[in-house]
Amino acid sequence: MIDTARYVREVRWEKGGRAWPNLDCYGIVIAVREDLGLDKWPSWDGVTKDDDGLDKAGREFVSSREKCEPEEGAVACCYMASLMTHVGVVVNTPAGLCVMECNPKHGVTCIPVRRFIRRFVRVEFYR
Repeated sequence: MIDTARYVREVRWEKGGRAWPNLDCYGIVIAVREDLGLDKWPSWDGVTKDDDGLDKAGREFVSSREKCEPEEGAVACCYMASLMTHVGVVVNTPAGLCVMECNPKHGVTCIPVRRFIRRFVRVEFYR
């Protein structure tokens, strides 16, 4: 189990952020997966949701990944309409499985999986 409080305390949202402690939603995915000792996903330096960059890079990459149910380390790919606009990562907490995300309004948050899913048109999980 990772120290979610450390992420909440130390990480600052930064658009395109990939270097600790300045991370965006995809930066948090990379950091958490590394802390869990899981295989690395590409860093996609400079990729943000602007100009549908996250959608393009994300769709291409997940086509080579295995879709799964929520599990620790799984990446939550979130869609509004048909575009992938946000990502998070599943973490195991004392309260159960949650999705850790990072956004400009709230910074890092951990939200129970079901509550997280309700915020989007569609959420798919990949390992």
